[in-house]
Amino acid sequence: MTILTETKDGPLVLSPSDIEEIGRALDELRDRVAADLGERDREYLYKVIKAQRGFEVAGRGLMYLGFLPPFWLAAVASLAVSKILDNMEIGHNVMHGQYDWMREPDVNSREFEWDNVCPADQWKHSHNYMHHTFTNIHGMDRDIGYGILRIDEGQKWNPYYLGNPLYAFLLMVLFEWGVMVHDAEAENIVQGKRKWSDLKPLMKGWWKKAGRQTLKDYVVFPALTGPLFLSTLAGNATANLVRNVWAFSIIFCGHFPSGVQTFTQDETMDETRGEWYIRQMLGSANIDGGKLFHIMSGNLSHQIEHHLFPDLPAGRYPEMAPEVKALCEKFGLPYNTGPFSKQIGSVWAKIFKLALPDSFTKGDPTPGVIVMRKREATEAGV
Repeated sequence: MTILTETKDGPLVLSPSDIEEIGRALDELRDRVAADLGERDREYLYKVIKAQRGFEVAGRGLMYLGFLPPFWLAAVASLAVSKILDNMEIGHNVMHGQYDWMREPDVNSREFEWDNVCPADQWKHSHNYMHHTFTNIHGMDRDIGYGILRIDEGQKWNPYYLGNPLYAFLLMVLFEWGVMVHDAEAENIVQGKRKWSDLKPLMKGWWKKAGRQTLKDYVVFPALTGPLFLSTLAGNATANLVRNVWAFSIIFCGHFPSGVQTFTQDETMDETRGEWYIRQMLGSANIDGGKLFHIMSGNLSHQIEHHLFPDLPAGRYPEMAPEVKALCEKFGLPYNTGPFSKQIGSVWAKIFKLALPDSFTKGDPTPGVIVMRKREATEAGV
């Protein structure tokens, strides 16, 4: 891995021994936390599940009073919180296998389905495998731009990207649907690299899962409120919109704010364990906040720790973060974190900036790290 961008003081050089030490320290941290998993983690998960179900019941019940604006707003807020918790702190983390060690079917990654139009098995392929294995590698991680956005300068500009802000807005408000069709690789279909017939297995899953979700939110529950059908329909749609905007914002803050780096396939070929860890840290960003904010983000506000340890319970990330940050400081690696306003502001600034041709923009001052492999170090006499 060789990242040749410069800092104001020149590039940071990590030797093979540095890389090995970083890998060893993070492996030890992971093993220590994994060995400590137990009842505390189980109780935490079930408390969140209990809260999520409580908010859903409250939201559904308040919809029967939806003819009064304060109760309608309370219903929408309760349902939105329920959907956010289900998708982020429960669904996302359970489907990562973070609680498989409990051997309980309801929270097992192979059995769990979330309150979302995207089938769990398709999400696990595009996210758990493709994204977490090939994080921020051009041509391999399709989360770079989600197939429709220019979100990195390494993506070649063309006139289509003049619509970048509009595409990002539509992806934000329809985020669950964007996640659903992610595995379709729409850009490859447009370019003739993939056939429509290849989508048949995916579409079968979409029809089943999205059909069930649409029926639940937009037919069954509104119908149960009788004359308040339209009020409940609007409330359910608004709750889904809030969840979509929130999920988009948290995820984009963790992957695309200023300072996050991307990589080429040549740079990452035959990575060592330590190099993989370094790529995860350079390709992720955190969001500062309090305990409630972290819970509502599914602890993806600790995106750096999540990319380092995706199969450990996310509730452990806050206690792991200081050690990861200290390790970064020891070796001079950037630990990209900041308040939500700063991170989301830099994301949208990048979306607007990269809509323009390269001649209208200037490169971001991203931190520079050169990871020297053994052969390179020998040749350089390090």
